[in-house]
Amino acid sequence: MRSSSTSLRTRLAALCAGVAATAALIAAGGGSAHAADTPLRELAAAKGKVIGTAVTGSKLTGTYGDLAGSQFGSLTPGNAMKWESVEPARGTFDWTEADQIVAFAQAHGQQVRGHTLVWHNQNPGWLTNGSWTSAQLGTLLQDHISTEVGRYKGRIAAWDVVNEPFNEDGTYRTGLWYNGLGADYIANALTWARAADPAAKLYINDYNVEGVNAKSTALYNLVKSLKERGVPIDGVGLQAHLILGQVPSTLQQNIQRFADLGVDVAITELDVRMALPADSAKLSQQAADYKAVTAACVAVTRCVNLTVWGFADSDSWVEGTFPGYGAATPYDADYAPKPAYYAIAEALGGTATTPPTGACSATYSVVNQWNTGFTGQVRIACSGAALSSWKATWTYGAGQQVTQAWNASCTQSGAAVTCTNASYNGMVPDGGSVTFGFNGTWSGGNPVPTVTLG
Repeated sequence: MRSSSTSLRTRLAALCAGVAATAALIAAGGGSAHAADTPLRELAAAKGKVIGTAVTGSKLTGTYGDLAGSQFGSLTPGNAMKWESVEPARGTFDWTEADQIVAFAQAHGQQVRGHTLVWHNQNPGWLTNGSWTSAQLGTLLQDHISTEVGRYKGRIAAWDVVNEPFNEDGTYRTGLWYNGLGADYIANALTWARAADPAAKLYINDYNVEGVNAKSTALYNLVKSLKERGVPIDGVGLQAHLILGQVPSTLQQNIQRFADLGVDVAITELDVRMALPADSAKLSQQAADYKAVTAACVAVTRCVNLTVWGFADSDSWVEGTFPGYGAATPYDADYAPKPAYYAIAEALGGTATTPPTGACSATYSVVNQWNTGFTGQVRIACSGAALSSWKATWTYGAGQQVTQAWNASCTQSGAAVTCTNASYNGMVPDGGSVTFGFNGTWSGGNPVPTVTLG
């Protein structure tokens, strides 16, 4: 999982040297307090829902751990329970991270969604490179399910038993399981999981099945068939890895048709990616998208869980998988709530609102300049809101380079500069300000850039 903090940049607004430029605060960052007065998990519980997040076990400390524990009612191990993680060599098991996440959840009164038992991806090499008869492969799968589900019996609320079984056109995905065991690998996996933990809810999980389409209809027909055959199936997971502005118009209708089959529905891996860099318009659209998905789940009684796939941009898979895209989660890389966070809260019945646009601003000025160097300063001031942390970004237009900074931590990549607060000056009170400075070099011109807070 990779951070997208260095990708949130703004374009140059070139002005004359020495002229200050002020930009409004993008609501993505640094809201005072911490967004909703009531944690998301409590708002969700009041609606009869559970809100969750995928987590990385090694990060469950500090601010990341505090937010994961306080804001969410369920945790999904992002990778820790996948086959290649728990049995990297045949007969050699590593439960360290999975155990850590389960223990954290128990300590914080949270559910755990197990993810995932049967998938075409992230399987150990010894399994995928082996030459197995159908009988051997079936025994391996049954043993895997029995071992993992049995280990956590009574501690996992729901399992994504089968993950991504369909192609986009609704045909079965070919590969290790379908080719080796036929379509009934799905029914068998569910049956074996039920035997290993009769209390856990059993799900089939897939992507691009959020709206009514060929793929979701294939999933619908499979679930209907399994129910008719008496195969244990308790729910369907709609992953919801969405692109900005593309929430399916048939989302609620689709959730309802699965519910009408007599199964629960969960939004299991929600994120909304955008082309970078982020800006206020994109973040506003992202908030609307998160609100629409949350509202659709709230509207259907049997939509029981909404899980975001990582709650902070620094713990998101998106940038590493979709080059040029990112900023997909409800928090920025520095754990400041974005408009998406507030939108989720509002869809769950909360009353939190984003700090007023323009309530906090950043002013860049050149305070001294000589042959090839200069001293710059940025003043961050608030009126009508407050910041608990801040990040200032700008893009130089004439090749300037920051060489030294004080009262902030500054990095530069090409023309883009990112400065974040020091440990002692992240708080900017309503009516107050902080200032940081830096030295730099210039050649030919030193125009003042527009600064964005995020």
